[in-house]
Amino acid sequence: MISSGQANRILVIGAETFSKLMDWTDRGTCVLFGDGAGAMLIAAQKDETSDRGILATALRSDGRYKDILYVDGGVSMQTTGHLRMQGKEVFRHAVEKLSNTALEAIEAAGLTTDDVDWIVPHQANKRILEGMSKRLKVPMDRVVMTVNNHGNTSAASIPLAMAVAAQDKRIKKGDIVVTGAIGGGLAWGTAVIRW
Repeated sequence: MISSGQANRILVIGAETFSKLMDWTDRGTCVLFGDGAGAMLIAAQKDETSDRGILATALRSDGRYKDILYVDGGVSMQTTGHLRMQGKEVFRHAVEKLSNTALEAIEAAGLTTDDVDWIVPHQANKRILEGMSKRLKVPMDRVVMTVNNHGNTSAASIPLAMAVAAQDKRIKKGDIVVTGAIGGGLAWGTAVIRW
């Protein structure tokens, strides 16, 4: 919308209330997820010589994996339903697919992983973040991790982690930040941003 001139500023909001979707008898999911909300303001820049902003994206989905992460309810079933997840499969796909789209988006931006200052991924779990760090050859001290503080807040996790890293001044103007998320369906993607 910004690129087409339809908008100058867009507020992108990610909010989750997983507490309403949890099967509290399923210890494989209920201990992992948290409620949360976060937002980012994206604005057009008047300075056309600046290279700040979204430099590249890579977005993918593949319905063949719909049964490894989904909610078993919905409007057609007239129930909220519960989150269902095959943890080992989700882990394997998350590390592989997020790493692949990160590399694709970094290359599309004309950069390499050596240029990356920070990775701010979907805060699914520590092992996924470590797996991405290893595959991308970006040390863990350049990966923003907040999952240990508020669980996997899914759509809210990247804006919440970005807010933490901006507030504690880890992320600075001009830094290259790589974000990436995966969710039910499966759908996943990465954005490369110059802060």
